[in-house]
Amino acid sequence: MLRRRTAADPAQLALDLAAAPPRDADELLEVLRRLGLRSIRRCRLTRNRNVMVSFGNGELRVHQGYLHAPSDVLRAIVAFVEGRTRADRRAAQQVIVGFPIRVPRPPARRERTRPEDEPIAAELMTWHRRYNVRYFRGALNAVPIRVSRRMKSRLGHYTAAAPGGEPAEIAISLAHLRRHGWEEVLHTLLHEMVHQWQDEEGHTIDHGRTFRQKARDVGIAPLARRTLPARAHKSEWKTLGRRAAREG
Repeated sequence: MLRRRTAADPAQLALDLAAAPPRDADELLEVLRRLGLRSIRRCRLTRNRNVMVSFGNGELRVHQGYLHAPSDVLRAIVAFVEGRTRADRRAAQQVIVGFPIRVPRPPARRERTRPEDEPIAAELMTWHRRYNVRYFRGALNAVPIRVSRRMKSRLGHYTAAAPGGEPAEIAISLAHLRRHGWEEVLHTLLHEMVHQWQDEEGHTIDHGRTFRQKARDVGIAPLARRTLPARAHKSEWKTLGRRAAREG
């Protein structure tokens, strides 16, 4: 909680804001009043990126991103409201809009395996269990395996669990299966399982020394051996699709 001090103590206010920025509209209003705000009775936070600060009828409306603004930006908000001349407000406006608002984007929804690709995903899950026992002594968690039709340039991908969000998963490109066959898809699966091992053991998920050593231990190439073509001929896709279904 910010300690109550007078507006004539800017250095201490800057320290207070760095240590404990306001958490809601009431605490922001308290800070602004310490900076000289007088004509506002209440404050409301918004998410309107087109109008960052507005006021009227005793209410101040401020984008929630300004909760983490430094004292000079908050002082500009006060000047924008209390400024006596158009020049004062225009100068304050330049400071306000110059502060970068960082609003976290909602996580993108993951692609789902199509019903017709479920048999492939089920077979990959079976191989995940086998490889887990064979190469990782059964220590890895069971994770969902998704067959992706969106992945065009990547063979596979391991995604760590999001805090409070979606669980970890492995995605395998359907184009990879169609183009390169089942044996190399299993190689890719094991590659992604090494990334899963990195994640669950607390290592950085990368292709560094720890990854290369573990990849050698399980008998796979440290890096993916193929890249997918940007595009395949339509008739070729149909043929490869039938073959992938039989191999799967």
